[in-house]
Amino acid sequence: MDVAKESRATWEVPQELRLSLLALLSADPTHVPTMTYDEFMEWADEDTLAEWVDGRIVMTSPASARHQDIGTFLNNVLSEHARTHDLGRVLGAPFQMRLPTSGREPDVLFVAKEHLNRVLLNRVQGPADLVVEIVSPESRVRDRGEKFYEYQEGGVGEYWLIDPDTSRAEFYQRDDAGLYQVVASGPDGIYRSRELPGLWMRVAWLWQEPLPEINKIMLEIDGAAYAQRLIADLTDGGFLPS
Repeated sequence: MDVAKESRATWEVPQELRLSLLALLSADPTHVPTMTYDEFMEWADEDTLAEWVDGRIVMTSPASARHQDIGTFLNNVLSEHARTHDLGRVLGAPFQMRLPTSGREPDVLFVAKEHLNRVLLNRVQGPADLVVEIVSPESRVRDRGEKFYEYQEGGVGEYWLIDPDTSRAEFYQRDDAGLYQVVASGPDGIYRSRELPGLWMRVAWLWQEPLPEINKIMLEIDGAAYAQRLIADLTDGGFLPS
């Protein structure tokens, strides 16, 4: 028997263990980044609270109940508006957005109809048109720093930063030079999206306890268009006579 071959077979590291070791090393800032994005996607699963940034693993903390509530509220508002007007697709965390130097999991992202080819089985390959991050104490620096510049340089057209702890919402839109410009809500407290045409929102809704009912909000935003779609859905479902 070839002793060298036998030795290699004996000491071959199983792929699952190898990826776990790579992830451990890549999460340590004292080590050189070692994990490729493909290896990260193979290692991580839906329950893994982690993102990939230029070869390193960034572990994240579980979200608070308030964080989850606002994320669900915004996901529903954006989804209902996009569906009502056939504008594209809204996805919520955990779902990867792959940019040139990172694989992040925004709290909510919107991909316009003309860019739906970017939506793959397990990630958006390229920039979403609109990204929402809900700020938590541990993510505040990352959301306003690293992610801000990654999203700007990666081509994300609109970026929302929602901070429940300070009741502060920041809205950024990418200008012709590729730089984010802050866009203030109007004197009526309403912010109007550029990447989701026709969508507007009263910022005060985000701080209400409890959060507003989705159907009431959508009727205020989309009026007859949403009502007609709701009636059509109820009719198709057999809840109303055709």
